[in-house]
Amino acid sequence: MKQLKTLICVGLTFLMGQTVIAQKRIITLSSALSETVYALGKGENIVAVDVTSEYPAAVKQKPRASRDRTFSLEGLLSFKPDMVLTAPSELTYEVESKLKRLGVKVITINQEYSTKGAIRFIKDVATAVGAIEIGNTLAAQVQQDINKTLAVVKKNGSKSPKVLFIYARGVGMMSVAGKGSHIDAIISLSGGRNAVQEFSDFKPYTTEALIRANPDVLLLFDFGTSSIGGKQAVLNMPGVALTNAGKNQQVISMNGPLLINFSTRLPQAIKELSMQLSVFK
Repeated sequence: MKQLKTLICVGLTFLMGQTVIAQKRIITLSSALSETVYALGKGENIVAVDVTSEYPAAVKQKPRASRDRTFSLEGLLSFKPDMVLTAPSELTYEVESKLKRLGVKVITINQEYSTKGAIRFIKDVATAVGAIEIGNTLAAQVQQDINKTLAVVKKNGSKSPKVLFIYARGVGMMSVAGKGSHIDAIISLSGGRNAVQEFSDFKPYTTEALIRANPDVLLLFDFGTSSIGGKQAVLNMPGVALTNAGKNQQVISMNGPLLINFSTRLPQAIKELSMQLSVFK
């Protein structure tokens, strides 16, 4: 019996004369990377994720590579990874260099916040994890869903409400999104207009800027709304009552990773935000 088990093991190790290669152990360092790897059928290969990774539900059960957004060499190596998938600037040059010298493959995948960028991102991740064929199929389906969703947005859209996105981590830690950001892109795709156009990226929130922008709608991540104290607390912030959004009590809260990941769930993000914005048109 022992000899039979040995022969079975050897037989499993070799198939058609080729050695079976063990599945790669992957660390994903962004929520977009984590959900895309799962969508490609490689979720079981993920051994650790970053703190922003929340979707799908199974990813919440994965160990965290760090308690914050900083990653040490020792912390990453403790998961014995074969590959680290990362967004730009998540790893220091020193950590990335040492990982590579130790034989860990580090792949940095850039994101462009557009429909084309989402499709390219899916294909880039698929190439990295060796799922090119599945990636092409997935990308084609996502593109089809995007086209259908945008057609509905265009059909339903007449007036584009002005939307001010507030990133909040409590009342004392707030900023607003300018043009060129991922938030700017999703607002536009969903049939709205970003209320801030005089600067790019994010800047600290001020009452004066809020009143000057005079948004029709305030948009926050759901955890941001909670950190302030809920919808009514948002409406009670200084200056809000002087805006159209405040007068009409228009506050939208949405799941952060869904809203900004620009990957497999982009059609869902556009649809959900568009549906909520349609109330204000």
